[in-house]
Amino acid sequence: MDIALVILAAGKGSRMNSDLPKVLHPLAGAPLLVHAMQAGASLDPKHTVIVAGHGADQVRAAALSHDATCTVVEQTEQLGTAHAADQARNKLQGFEGTVIILYGDTPFVTAETLGAMLKAQQDADVVVLGFEAADPARYGRLVTEGDTLLKIVEYKDATDEERSIRLCNSGVVACDSRLLFEMLSEIDNDNAAGEYYLTDIPERARARGLRATVVRCDESETLGINTRAELASAEAAFQARARRDAFENGVTMPAPETVYFAFDTVIGRDTVVEPHVIFAAGVTVESGATIRSFSHLEGCHVARGGVIGPYARLRPGTELSENVRVGNFVEMKNARVGTGTKVNHLSYVGDATLGERSNIGAGTITCNYDGVMKHHTHIGDDVFIGSNTMLVAPVHIGNEAMTGSGSVITSDVEPEALALARAPQIEKPGMAKKLFAMLRAKKAQQQRGS
Repeated sequence: MDIALVILAAGKGSRMNSDLPKVLHPLAGAPLLVHAMQAGASLDPKHTVIVAGHGADQVRAAALSHDATCTVVEQTEQLGTAHAADQARNKLQGFEGTVIILYGDTPFVTAETLGAMLKAQQDADVVVLGFEAADPARYGRLVTEGDTLLKIVEYKDATDEERSIRLCNSGVVACDSRLLFEMLSEIDNDNAAGEYYLTDIPERARARGLRATVVRCDESETLGINTRAELASAEAAFQARARRDAFENGVTMPAPETVYFAFDTVIGRDTVVEPHVIFAAGVTVESGATIRSFSHLEGCHVARGGVIGPYARLRPGTELSENVRVGNFVEMKNARVGTGTKVNHLSYVGDATLGERSNIGAGTITCNYDGVMKHHTHIGDDVFIGSNTMLVAPVHIGNEAMTGSGSVITSDVEPEALALARAPQIEKPGMAKKLFAMLRAKKAQQQRGS
């Protein structure tokens, strides 16, 4: 069965009180929209159509950055959910298969639930995702008879009897493409809000003698984000689930409530994550690593047996081989580090390749930026870089070479060589005492003058 996704992402989100479109507010390191796209991507869709409106250019850029194959269309007037879904009509012209309509501000719908909707769609013409709400509040209600969905009633249009129903509408719909767009053409805006409602679809289907049904999911999957408070609650819910999953996957966390994961964090079994660690987007940590307290990782890969931190920062492009040690107050960016190499203290390694079993002394800096261009530093195998060495890129340090502490290395060092690049020490006997006397006399004179 071919699948097409239509993700509605046109709302302004005025209750966010933000210049940023609602669907671009971040959750676990990714825009809300990306979470919806990821959920749908599990179905291997043939087409993904994003319906943008407010901040359409920003939404388009974010969507294409995540999936360059998706299509973004614009809803220039926000006239309701049916009108929004209908904006995908031209892009899906000739498509034969099932369309699933998702929402860019509803990030937690699971792949399993969408799979259940597709399965139900084999025996029904329209499938709607519903949930039993702890507090139905102002949700639309699903009116059913057995397994048949009779209609969806928006809260503002519902009778008191209908408002007593606890089965609520998530808005997620699965329907045959041809049938969906035929019914969208028939929907009017004769309702309290004067909008074209996607919720009219089940009644339109029944009027054709077709069948609509409901697939139920947990209420937590249908959580929509409309305010910053709800966004914070969603973040807490995501982190609780991510921590639980990490435990089940064999990760040790002594203080899990202080560890924060991104939407795509991958951590292998028998890894220890100490308190107050943040994983931003794009991090993979293999089995048996240790991430020590107060470290921040983003866009990096830590291989088996690595020890990171405390107080380490790994930035995008960092690739660490097995048994690498990155110690306290070390920052790395766009660096490839070979097996067993150690960068233990107070160093910056950027735009660099480090070989195997090398030792990078405290206070080492790869001086990679000249104010205009970035340049590369290459350090070979079994190299010893002395403390407080400045490596002015581009520079190549050969295998088994050594640099003396406090050196400023501006040219290549051949294998097995010792490189020293510092001014000779000069000592002047008695000069310190004379200098202090001069300075104290000068200070006393200034105080008398004031």
